[in-house]
Order: sequence, then C-alpha cells, then structure tokens
Amino acid sequence: MKPDYKNWMPKGMIWPGAVLTTVAGIYTLWGTFMYRTFSYDGKRQLSKKIIDTVADYVKLPDGGRGLDVGCGSGALAIACAKRNPNASFVGIDRWGKEYASFSRELCVKNAAAEGVGNVEFFRGDATALDFPDETFDAIVSNYVYHNIPSKDRQAILLESLRTLKKGGTFAIHDIFSKNKYGDMQSFVKKLKDMGYEDVQLISTTKGNPITGFESVWMMLSGSAVLVGKK
Repeated sequence: MKPDYKNWMPKGMIWPGAVLTTVAGIYTLWGTFMYRTFSYDGKRQLSKKIIDTVADYVKLPDGGRGLDVGCGSGALAIACAKRNPNASFVGIDRWGKEYASFSRELCVKNAAAEGVGNVEFFRGDATALDFPDETFDAIVSNYVYHNIPSKDRQAILLESLRTLKKGGTFAIHDIFSKNKYGDMQSFVKKLKDMGYEDVQLISTTKGNPITGFESVWMMLSGSAVLVGKK
C-alpha cells in the first residue's frame, strides 16, 4: 500500500471554472505548475523535500514525544516518527473545508502505509492547544500558522511553544513575511530573552529546498524554518 499525502495545491483551486478569460487562463496555468511542483509523484517533489528538511531537525530522546501542529495529511508527523522509532509523535489538525481531502482517517492510513506505528492523530486547534504546559520534547509544523486568520501570529507560535518541555527543541516552517508575522528578528530576540537557546530563523528559499525563483512565482517568499531549544 502506498501512502497518499495529497497535494498542497488542491485541484479545486486549479480549475476555478470553465470561463475562458485571460485571467482564468493564467491562474489555471500557475495552479497547474504549482500542483506538479508540489506533487509527491512528480519530478520535483518539493513537498517531500520540504518535509524532509524540517524532519531532519528533530531528534527525540528514547521515550520522548513530539507534536506536529497542523498535520494535514500526516506527512511531517510520520516523517518525524520514522526518524525517531524509539519515541512517539502526535499530529493535530482541524481538517477544515479548505483542504477537504485531508482528514484524520487519511493520516491513519498513511501511517499504516508507511509502516509507522509510533504516531497518532487528533482534531485540535493551534490557537488553543489541548495540552498542558511542557508536554512535548519537540514541536514541529509546516506551512500552517500563516493560514490562520490572526492579527498576532507570534502569539500562536508562543501557544505552541508553551507545550514544549524545558530542553525540548522546535522546528517550525512557515512563510514568515513581515505582513503576516511582523518583525520576526525581534521575535527571535524575544525568545532568546525568555531563555530559549540556539534560536535561528533559517531561510529555505536559497536552494535548500526551495529555489529563489520558485519562492517568487509560487508566492513562498519569506519561507524559513524557526528552530531552537527551550
């Protein structure tokens, strides 16, 4: 059985209708290229490369537990669980109508297809996580927070980090543009002032794994992974 991680560019967004206008034609062409670039079955497999990049930051202790906020089809949680077979991972998502093809059931099927048993999935809200303080040894996420309507996405990041144990690590990948997040360099400093260690905002648009050209035409400018230790 082969896992099905779907596509970050839903087909419903590629073909918005049959109206043959110049704008619709350009949008359809752009959407088609996006779909092919993100596809797990395509040549570029950008989705897989991004997932692997984030998952490589995660090294859990034996018996440790990690959290993937906004797990979608389960790809990142499963990748982290595979890399840490003596630990476990939890994936949470609200699985909204915007990505109707994603679901808890899909995540469970994908974990089974990958032969991964140390991961589980639950419905949850990233803005108010149903976990006590210092529950997890690692927090990860991929392209989630920028999609959440909010005037203060830095506060949502802090809500996720609230559940991280002292000594735990985090790797959060998102589009950290100023209009979405405000001044992220100030946020990095804030985390350091709070006692977090080795905090860095590492660009993923310089060829690893996203090229500068892709970041522009795919509207992924500002993509970076926020990493550090509590």
